[in-house]
Amino acid sequence: MSHQPARRSFLKGRFSRPVVMRPPGAVTEGEFADTCTKCDNCITACPEAIVFRDDEGFPRVDLTKGACTFCGICAQVCTPEAILPTKAWAWRATPKATCLSIQGITCRTCEDQCEQQAIRFRLQTGGRSEPLFDNDLCIGCGACSAACPAGAIDFVQTAPIPSEETRC
Repeated sequence: MSHQPARRSFLKGRFSRPVVMRPPGAVTEGEFADTCTKCDNCITACPEAIVFRDDEGFPRVDLTKGACTFCGICAQVCTPEAILPTKAWAWRATPKATCLSIQGITCRTCEDQCEQQAIRFRLQTGGRSEPLFDNDLCIGCGACSAACPAGAIDFVQTAPIPSEETRC
């Protein structure tokens, strides 16, 4: 029988299911649930220790614990091929309203941590600054999130990026 998370969530009274950040190269969510065996190989192999189990036992990435280096080890150890080799990831950082700079407290920690220089700040009145995230430069590594003292970085999923093996 196929794993149907949307139906299960509906039956439990959860009408909208949050999108879960899977390791880079993870197949589509429905396919992932059918393919992943919950073996924990990707969790134990991750050198950055940022892969954990979600509520259903599937691997998820938590970028508040550290940045992803896109080393590909999770794909190498995934024998059921729920995670495939990839060079891109469909997640991008975005600031939350709880950002210290938005609140008028000087902080540029996220900008300092971003090797891609995808974050800059626009000065506002009253000593505040608005963080601006460039989605074309951001690779979704999470270095900004791991360093943020206020936990004010969120991630949004862009269009899924096909894995290396499925690209033309």
